[in-house]
Amino acid sequence: MRISQPLALITLATALAVSGCSSESNDAPADNAAHDEHDHPADGGPAPAGIADATNPTYPVGTEVTLTADHMPGMDGATATISGAYDTTAYAVSYTPTDGGDPVTNHKWVVHEELEGVGDTQLSAGDTAVMTADHMAGMEGAEATIDSATDETVYMVDIESPEMTMKRHKWVVESEIQPK
Repeated sequence: MRISQPLALITLATALAVSGCSSESNDAPADNAAHDEHDHPADGGPAPAGIADATNPTYPVGTEVTLTADHMPGMDGATATISGAYDTTAYAVSYTPTDGGDPVTNHKWVVHEELEGVGDTQLSAGDTAVMTADHMAGMEGAEATIDSATDETVYMVDIESPEMTMKRHKWVVESEIQPK
């Protein structure tokens, strides 16, 4: 049986999609294992509406830093450039993705401005809210349970490492950054 060229291309594309071609490694920490099934965009996009620029950040926009965060493979020890600094509350959250993916635990971080209907009140561990964040597939619209919260300065960073290149990665907090 002879397969037409368009059908062969569709078959190949489907096979690649099903095989889960991903640039992320499976070496993520155990609490972030579900991240391997979600792609982070190469550009995280702009900060959410209503978020306040930090008034006096330790690391101003343009500062080159070293990351100590291990949210994703390739982050810990990577060089990054600060692309945004904000005064807000950052939350570690657990949720089940809206796209049917495996539950994600202790995802760091979602900022207060990425949660629907929470007003100005800081949430506490165990509280729930629907996310507007779209850092990963299946995140937007998912109900998040707050695992923890911090009021540290929150940063967006541009990361360049052998394992990853990202613009405006959301988010790292000040304790996850060291001077370069």
